[in-house]
Amino acid sequence: MKILVIEDDAATGAYIADGLREEGHSVDLIASGADGLVQATIGTYDVMVVDRMLPGLDGMSVVKTLRATKNATPVLFLTAMGGVDDRIAGLHAGADDYLVKPFAFGELSARIAAIGRRPKMQDDPISLTVADLDINLLTRKVTRAGQIIDLLPREFALLEQLMRRKGRVQTRTMLMESVWDIHYDPLTNVVDTHISRLRAKIDKPFGSELIETVRGAGYRINVA
Repeated sequence: MKILVIEDDAATGAYIADGLREEGHSVDLIASGADGLVQATIGTYDVMVVDRMLPGLDGMSVVKTLRATKNATPVLFLTAMGGVDDRIAGLHAGADDYLVKPFAFGELSARIAAIGRRPKMQDDPISLTVADLDINLLTRKVTRAGQIIDLLPREFALLEQLMRRKGRVQTRTMLMESVWDIHYDPLTNVVDTHISRLRAKIDKPFGSELIETVRGAGYRINVA
């Protein structure tokens, strides 16, 4: 694995880096938070080991900034701050694991291997597009053929659900659970009513239908 170690204590940093290299890993060792953040941004790593108490920019700030910029690289905090509240704060900041100093190198290596095996998080898309229909998930702007379409909040949520699973059938029950958070059959036609309203806004004015009814099953966005 390619590992970034951000540790300001020279002896500890060298000990970690040398041990990981002996195991066959590629290691970059950085001694400050600010430089570590830059390196994490410009480089591609499988795991990062970050000390919380760093000069200048502390480890918590480094990880929070990375997570805010959608950097999903697994992070292990390695720190002398071992209180329960410290560990909770570190995990809430975006770390995947937390190891307290003094530590056994074997445990550090095992924890790095564990978080390195976890499936990588997929960045949540900013926009979804099918044919000439586009929705921006941040601004909640909907356009088709360049024309802005005004949707009510529930209509937007319904369209988003269909577009996230474009080409796949969504049953009425699935849509009720994801859009209305109803986990039973309320014997209502609310889904059909909202689908009809969506079609009136995003299909009918443009002469081609993207929302398809799959008889006896549900609805889907047609990507053909």
